Amino acid sequence: MEPRPTARFPAAARLLRPSEYAACLKNRRVSRGALFVLHSAPAATSDAPACPRARLGLIVAKRLAPLSVSRNALKRVAREAFRQIQGQLPPADYVVRLGNRIPDTSLTELKRQARIELDRHFRRAAQC
Repeated sequence: MEPRPTARFPAAARLLRPSEYAACLKNRRVSRGALFVLHSAPAATSDAPACPRARLGLIVAKRLAPLSVSRNALKRVAREAFRQIQGQLPPADYVVRLGNRIPDTSLTELKRQARIELDRHFRRAAQC
């Protein structure tokens, strides 16, 4: 019997080593948006052991989001968006990178914009 997919976000669903990030960032498959860039690499490309699940890595630079509150909120939104769709994603490594400086809006509006964009990126990745 196959294990039931869960909506948790365990350590096995995260990129942990710099070499895993580098392998994913080298790959050309990219989805770009107003805030984020999504890099993805097939799980076989990374130097991690064969893992039959989607894994997530986050890069949110301080120079693009100077306030720690904003950086943490963006990472929280990205983890939640990934957590909810990870069962539909093909087994691969995904890196969500903040690509542009965040706009001067309220934190609530920033989180709303981020969630809409991340959902669009992950839906596109699920179709590949």
